[in-house]
Amino acid sequence: MNYHKNKIKTMKWVLVIGFLLMALKFLAFYLTHSNAILTDAIESIVNVLAGSFALYSLYFASKPKDEDHPYGHGKIEFFSTGVEGGMITLAGIVMVLKGISAFFYPNNIDNLTIGILISFFSGLVNFILAKILIKKGTLLNSSALVADGKHLLTDTWSSIGLIVGLILIYFTNIFFIDYIITIGLGLFIIYTGFQLLKESVFNLLDKADYIKIKHLISILNSNRKPSWIDIHNLRVVKYGSVVHVDCHMTLPWYYTLEEAHREVDALDQLAKVEFDNEIEFFIHSDPCLPLSCKICEINSCKERNFEFVKKLEWKMENVLPDSKHSFSE
Repeated sequence: MNYHKNKIKTMKWVLVIGFLLMALKFLAFYLTHSNAILTDAIESIVNVLAGSFALYSLYFASKPKDEDHPYGHGKIEFFSTGVEGGMITLAGIVMVLKGISAFFYPNNIDNLTIGILISFFSGLVNFILAKILIKKGTLLNSSALVADGKHLLTDTWSSIGLIVGLILIYFTNIFFIDYIITIGLGLFIIYTGFQLLKESVFNLLDKADYIKIKHLISILNSNRKPSWIDIHNLRVVKYGSVVHVDCHMTLPWYYTLEEAHREVDALDQLAKVEFDNEIEFFIHSDPCLPLSCKICEINSCKERNFEFVKKLEWKMENVLPDSKHSFSE
């Protein structure tokens, strides 16, 4: 589909630019012998490796459903986020160890001006790429693109800290500042990697996406029909860029199978129009109960057992449980 191609094309360009920036940073280290610049270059290796795996995950996620993967292959994007988080964490640990060892085995720093200019340029490019990736990843509901964007944004803040440190060294000639920067950047990168790892685990374990659930409930409340007596047992699960929604819909008990199917299909089409990404709705229709009359807005219903009392607004607390609504709630 087009949105799969869009994600893959974006990731290809990011990977090419990341490889060029990596080469540029190693050139800066060769010219300056700065440990802080070396740690920045090591992180660029992680950028390229993580980006390569993210690109593969996007290719894999774009494969159509098959007998072994009836819900598609999208969850590999969450796994890709975890791999990237693990690589970032490992790179951060290496940076911290390198910074500590530099106190015992110091080295001279040369050509600071060149190092500052290269660091500024690479930080600016990473910032632009990060904003593009996060924006596109959010628009296309791609965990892999968003994760890579957050990683590059971290790289940007690292570059800012690096530039400030190099400027201080330039004016003070206090070279151990380089080692302190290395350790500080390493700790910051470890924190970022851990956050991505945590996000990956939560997504793989199908942690409830309350933001999407609230958005969906808001849409249903704004567009509900009188025959949609209630919605309950609603769940939203993400498989990469594909959103799967399960719910039970209570309809008048006297509806024919064809009428019930028409209402289910209307709800399904509403969700597909409102969500700008691929979505699958699995709706189970339930017959109404006598107590449902108190919240049922069908004025022409001839099977009423109780008078209509008031419209029940759908909220998180009454849509998620697996129980039909009534006025007593």
